[in-house]
Amino acid sequence: MADSDDDRIARFISNTLRSAGQQLSEAKRAYSDGKRAALAGLPRDEDGRARIVCRRHADRRAVSLDPQARPDCFDADHPDCQGCVEDIRDGAVETW
Repeated sequence: MADSDDDRIARFISNTLRSAGQQLSEAKRAYSDGKRAALAGLPRDEDGRARIVCRRHADRRAVSLDPQARPDCFDADHPDCQGCVEDIRDGAVETW
């Protein structure tokens, strides 16, 4: 019986630590997203992601920005994506 109690406690601790690690990772990502969106002067959603209108697909989306202020949906080979990044840097990107 002691072995099953030990196993249960070990699983509880493992699950708790895993959950805490995931929450910390999500909090770091939200902070980073919010900071980058704020530096780019863009409105943000409740998770800190920038709210932009995609030029390529003509839809509203909330996106994370990388350190170069490129949306996570950025495709370097697509001219609309290149124009979107230029608009973000110029402060002229359409937002919602």
